[in-house]
This record gives sequence, structure tokens and C-alpha cells, in this order.
Amino acid sequence: MARRTKKVGICGKYGTRYGATLRKLLKKIEVQQHSKYTCVFCGKDNVKRVATGIWKCGSCQKTQAGGAYVLATPAATSVRSNISRLRKARAEN
Repeated sequence: MARRTKKVGICGKYGTRYGATLRKLLKKIEVQQHSKYTCVFCGKDNVKRVATGIWKCGSCQKTQAGGAYVLATPAATSVRSNISRLRKARAEN
């Protein structure tokens, strides 16, 4: 199959509509949302988005909540690290 797009990738379906900047932002989001992520339960790269905020592993069939477009949002990652840091500090005292 011939290669159809060089730059636009998944946003080729929008053609020349909506402006280049918005299409670039949309490309970033759509690539993240359609990619596979690593499962925290079985360790395989098989977690896919089922619906908004719902992610399911194809191997172990575990369903988990996450971000709308990404499995782990930056805010959730920082909260998780802060909680673990505070638990560690509490355990030392």
C-alpha cells in the first residue's frame, strides 16, 4: 500500500479545514489516544481506550480508569508521586 501522507498523518482526514495549528494539536491528541499503553497488572503493551476515560487490557482483560486521551495524565502522575513521597515520609517517622 502506498504511503498517503508525509506530515499530516492521522489528521489527513480533515483535509485543509480547521487550520494548521488546530490540526497539529489534534494530531498529537489522536495519536496518544489510539496508541497502546503498558498494563500495570500484567506488564504487556496491550491497553487500549474503550471509551472516554476507560482503558482495557487485551491480555488480562482488566479495565481501569484514566484520562480521556491518555492512560495516565500528568496531573495523576504528579499526585501519585506526591502520595508515595508522603507515605514514605510518614513511615520514616
